[in-house]
Amino acid sequence: MEVSSFQSYLLILFILLLIISIFVFRQFLKTRSEEISLVEFEQKGIDSINTASELYEFGSIQIKKRLYPQAIETFLKAIEYSKDEPNEAKAIIANALGFSYAAQKDFKKAIKHYKTAIESQPNYIIALNNLASARQSLLENEEAYETYKKVLLIDPKNKTAIKKTKELEKRINYDPFTEQKKRGF
Repeated sequence: MEVSSFQSYLLILFILLLIISIFVFRQFLKTRSEEISLVEFEQKGIDSINTASELYEFGSIQIKKRLYPQAIETFLKAIEYSKDEPNEAKAIIANALGFSYAAQKDFKKAIKHYKTAIESQPNYIIALNNLASARQSLLENEEAYETYKKVLLIDPKNKTAIKKTKELEKRINYDPFTEQKKRGF
């Protein structure tokens, strides 16, 4: 039995639609699961949650839903309960809190919490990248550059740090007076 070009086209189209449907369905299930978790946590109430891990999970869902003020409140409470947690857990919570502040453009508070995360876990690359990004947002380009350089010492193949160091090298080395002289002004 020969397959015509039209039948081939329909078969390929059917397979593509099937693949797309699978991805859409998986995303739907993931989103639905997050929504159910969010509703369960909200029904439970933040005051009844008393473990750092549950509070971190709740705050992470709030971040995904872009509920940053609520996430800040949740992560602050998680920090209170994280006294007996390992340093890695403390670092992850502090980094998430910093991210929540950065998402609201409060970069000074974000920097404070990124530094706390780095104190808990000095080679925490995500927190270092976040710290550098927050510094860059405050136009502290030299400090951001040095922080990205620290990332590259830990992980020389870090794409974010490589890209941002090149970008910052151009900004830092740019002198408008030298550029004007080159143009003849």
